[in-house]
Amino acid sequence: MEQKFGVPKDPSYLIKALQNIQEEKGYISKEDAMEVAEYLGVPLTQVYGVATFYEQFRLQPRGKYVIRVCQGTACHVRGSKTLLDFLKDFLGIDVGETTSDGLFTIERVACLGACALAPVVEINGTIYGKMNPDKLRDLIIKLKGAENNGCK
Repeated sequence: MEQKFGVPKDPSYLIKALQNIQEEKGYISKEDAMEVAEYLGVPLTQVYGVATFYEQFRLQPRGKYVIRVCQGTACHVRGSKTLLDFLKDFLGIDVGETTSDGLFTIERVACLGACALAPVVEINGTIYGKMNPDKLRDLIIKLKGAENNGCK
């Protein structure tokens, strides 16, 4: 039996096909979506409907460093909007976008569960608490410097 994207040629495997693509590539490109639609025999609109409905799917590549800004109540009250505005200005991108060098992506999240440390950001799974724009700028500069010095 023919298999592509790690699934049989059966429309009921649409979500699994998208999960497999994303696991391999990190996101689902327009070309991937078109190939899945053709392979599974479903409309392209159905593929995009599923890919945009579920939070797990991304339609653009993410940066090496994913900066998630908490928008929970405690973080909001303590200035997370200021952090988000700073990031957008400093990196020159909007929420959900990635810098042209492929290093940084900004994401907004409902809650990171670290309310006592508000406001918080998470970068690749590490929580940084009691954050302010100056500390965030220094952290980004440090990460950029590590990249420029060949550190991974």
